[in-house]
Amino acid sequence: MKNLFFIFKSAIDDFSRNKMRTFLTSLGILIGVFAVVVLIALGLGLKKYISDQFEAMGKDTIFLVPGKILSGGGFSGSASSFTGTFDNRDIETLKKVNNVVSVAPIALKSTKINGLLKEDFSDIMFSSESLLDVMGLEVDVGRFFDRSDVSKRAKVVVIGGKIAKDYYGNAEEAIGKKITVDDVKFTIIGVLKSKGGGGMGGPDYDSYLYGPYTTGFIFNPDKKFFRLSVKTVNENYVPQVKEDIKKEFLKRYKEEEFSIIEPTELLSAITSIFNVLNLILVAIAAISLVVGGIGIMNIMYVTVSDRIKEIGIRRAIGARKSDILSQFLAEAVLLSSIGGILGLGLAYLAVLSVQNLFPAYIDLTSVLLALGISSAIGITFGVFPARKAANLEPVEAIRYE
Repeated sequence: MKNLFFIFKSAIDDFSRNKMRTFLTSLGILIGVFAVVVLIALGLGLKKYISDQFEAMGKDTIFLVPGKILSGGGFSGSASSFTGTFDNRDIETLKKVNNVVSVAPIALKSTKINGLLKEDFSDIMFSSESLLDVMGLEVDVGRFFDRSDVSKRAKVVVIGGKIAKDYYGNAEEAIGKKITVDDVKFTIIGVLKSKGGGGMGGPDYDSYLYGPYTTGFIFNPDKKFFRLSVKTVNENYVPQVKEDIKKEFLKRYKEEEFSIIEPTELLSAITSIFNVLNLILVAIAAISLVVGGIGIMNIMYVTVSDRIKEIGIRRAIGARKSDILSQFLAEAVLLSSIGGILGLGLAYLAVLSVQNLFPAYIDLTSVLLALGISSAIGITFGVFPARKAANLEPVEAIRYE
């Protein structure tokens, strides 16, 4: 233990005499560890965000979309875009399926909207009163449109929190006000709680307007929907309901013309794709760790050359080859560990700074991986210079100029 203490104390003393060289040598490891840990943290955050979004939809929900979008646990790429395919007849078919609680047809229109404070483009989603439960939405102020609004084709809308703030100042001010959608005036009856979204190219639900699907026929004369959402009695009925829906829809459509999807299936497909992408990104970031390791090896060779006489004197007064090997190996490990710890610290600060916007987080595995990799690099790239130092002959080393 005493010998180990002396080895590390000697290494620290040498680093303190060459502070700039120590920092620059550790910089490669610092950048590599920072990049790897941040990417892992962002990946964990994204998986949590996606999981939370699907969890809000509930495990008792089923989606019907045009085309075949899932195949073998992944995306097949054969979906027939988001053009309307389904109609009122399909809604009525779904309502008759056993253990179906509610059906939410969805039609989406990108349009110009005009409010009290601004005019801009946004999206309005037309659906049934069941959308609130199906999508895990919550009303902040006012109310959501009900079955009566749907049957009367009422010109009412519920708006996202961002729309309320941007167009009316706040949620309370928006209630009861008029908002114009492509020259058609709607009355705002409710404002939703913030749901988030909009990142990674996803939908920003806080910037949407929501109205009865029957009212939406003003803009959707063909009365078509690009998605149908079905809520079952509970998640235990989902497999049977899927089979029953498939039988009914095959009476009207070919099998490749529609997909019946559970949120868990979609989540699994998205996660599998993301895991591959994240692995590639982390592998690319890890290249800088290799570069940093090569930098440490180069500096350690320089250090050996600078201290040949010292090595010769130590060997002459009794130091063994293993002592010299341990000394220089410890210096390489300490250099890479310093870079690893600094990189981990910077990664923590970076993740902390984005947590208000995105649920990124650093787990214990990332910490152990960062410190383990940095130490392993020190050992791997430090062993060659250390062996060179240990194999020097004492007499030749003392006479070295």
